[in-house]
Amino acid sequence: MRGGRLGRFFEHGDLRFVVLGLIAEKPRHGYEIIKAIEDSVGGAYSPSPGTIYPTLTLLEEQGYIAMEASEDSKKSYAMTPDGRAFLETNRPIVDALRARMATMTEDGPAPQIIRAMENLKLALRLRLGRGPLTGEQIAHIAEVLDRTAGEIERS
Repeated sequence: MRGGRLGRFFEHGDLRFVVLGLIAEKPRHGYEIIKAIEDSVGGAYSPSPGTIYPTLTLLEEQGYIAMEASEDSKKSYAMTPDGRAFLETNRPIVDALRARMATMTEDGPAPQIIRAMENLKLALRLRLGRGPLTGEQIAHIAEVLDRTAGEIERS
């Protein structure tokens, strides 16, 4: 969330620093990382498994984390000495990301509003994808959107 617009929550490469920081706190498996990130931003963002697991694989290939035995048979990752050194070298980046994430819980957009906005975008995209709209349908959708915008402005 940069500049007040919806979009990528993290810039390219930022997520690996966040993941490393979380693993540095304690060994974790993928879903623990997803939940920790979601919790740290008040639910405003939740990375998908399709984002987290490739990041974990990359960090493992780079030698920054290693898989460790886990009681619950899930792949748990722990920091390696190289990972700790990399994290310390990049501490200003990690601290800046954590500070930005903290602001999302303090004064960022409410997660309920983000969810509702995404639902609206999806509904419009699905409806427009079903085929051409009639003049009546266009007028109705525009009326609903205009009315809603007005109600939000008056809130």
